Amino acid sequence: MTIIELILLAAGLAMDAFAVSICKGLSVRKYSKKQSVIAGLYFGGFQAGMPVIGWLLGKQFENLIKGVDHWIAFVLLALIGANMIRESLKKDDEDLNSSFSPKTMLPLAVATSIDALAVGVTFAFLDVQIAPAVSVIGVITFAFSAAGVKIGNVFGAKYKSKAELAGGIVLVCIGIKILIEHLFFGG
Repeated sequence: MTIIELILLAAGLAMDAFAVSICKGLSVRKYSKKQSVIAGLYFGGFQAGMPVIGWLLGKQFENLIKGVDHWIAFVLLALIGANMIRESLKKDDEDLNSSFSPKTMLPLAVATSIDALAVGVTFAFLDVQIAPAVSVIGVITFAFSAAGVKIGNVFGAKYKSKAELAGGIVLVCIGIKILIEHLFFGG
């Protein structure tokens, strides 16, 4: 996986956290940089940690499914991406809780990083160097999440669904690329 692909993957994964951060920004009356840092730390930390767990799980089964690993990577990324696209098209209003307490942020961080767990499994099959990969994912998610709180506070909900849609499209495209490389170029 090239650095460009990794950055695109990280940006795609960060879009859920970005969208939730925008909602958090919508919910606060008085914005502070501390809120952006809290969101960035929770979302960035979990987006970096979950792929490590997925990678460890994937390494356990690597020898058993090496022949179909490209299909697994494609299916997981396509499903995650399709779900993000579907979520972006929903017209429901989300509950806007203005709290940045651990009780509020922890479930949000876990929920937005489940897809990163699945990506970690694909990392095991693609022989991705896990430490640099999760560092890029964590830093990008931190930046997107921190910015999302401010953007949500200033601009409102206008960008939430567009962020999820873009993230979903990126993940589906990366999954397709992995499959095409393996099937046609022996990658």
